[in-house]
Amino acid sequence: MAEIIGVRFKSAGKVYYFDPADLQFSRGDRVIVETARGIECGEVAMDNRKISDEEVVKPLKQVIRAANESDLKRVRENVAREKQAFTICNEKIAKHKLKMKLVDVEFTFDNNKILFYFTADGRVDFRELVKDLASVFRTRIELRQIGVRDEAKMLGGLGICGREFCCSSFLGEFQPVSIKMAKEQGLSLNPTKISGTCGRLMCCLKYEQDAYEELLHTTPRVGSIVRTKDGRGIVTEVNLLTGMLKVASEKDQAATKYYNKSEIKLVRGDRSAREESDEEPQQEHKRPDRKR
Repeated sequence: MAEIIGVRFKSAGKVYYFDPADLQFSRGDRVIVETARGIECGEVAMDNRKISDEEVVKPLKQVIRAANESDLKRVRENVAREKQAFTICNEKIAKHKLKMKLVDVEFTFDNNKILFYFTADGRVDFRELVKDLASVFRTRIELRQIGVRDEAKMLGGLGICGREFCCSSFLGEFQPVSIKMAKEQGLSLNPTKISGTCGRLMCCLKYEQDAYEELLHTTPRVGSIVRTKDGRGIVTEVNLLTGMLKVASEKDQAATKYYNKSEIKLVRGDRSAREESDEEPQQEHKRPDRKR
């Protein structure tokens, strides 16, 4: 077991593990730590606890110290300098006529590097811009191109649900989402209804996916042949959340009744389900060939 604390460097950023060095910290405390980017000031998101060695990426770096008033003053000064740097960088972008949108500016705690985050439709030759910025700030300059989801996370805003973006309020990392999730959850495939403000599929599609996959596994599909108390029939409509199925009598297709899935027994699945099950072993057999 290893004793760790979790430190976050942005309001909804990823949590990184550090060795507390025999010190006790509480959530919300500010600490000074060494990272790959240099010395940084972060906020404790997880207080002292022990976890298994398998969950820790070795070597685990130690906390340098708890942040003091001088450190917090420097953080506030850096925030003010970031706003000035944002304005200057925008002026330089316009001067060099570059097709890029500046999103955010970040000073490292020790002021050894300034990071400029931007979005662009394609590759941008910003070498002259870097030289120009370096002559102004007299420190290392790094320009980092990000995607539209990262832009939404940095800028924040309100989603169509009326709440603050999940990515900028509590999601530490983006979760993979796909159009298949929208289909399985019975949502409209209209891009404007299943896309977030960033233009990508909404992150919240992931939240209930495990429950829907379990329901799909235990609920007959449309087209399945089932046995009910009134005889055999064909499933014509399914409500996954309530578990209610609309079943047409096999003898009289016009005669339909609603049953709970617990009241019926599956006789034979629909054709599409059988075809999918037949294809899966073939796909698994072909994967090693493609890798070679």
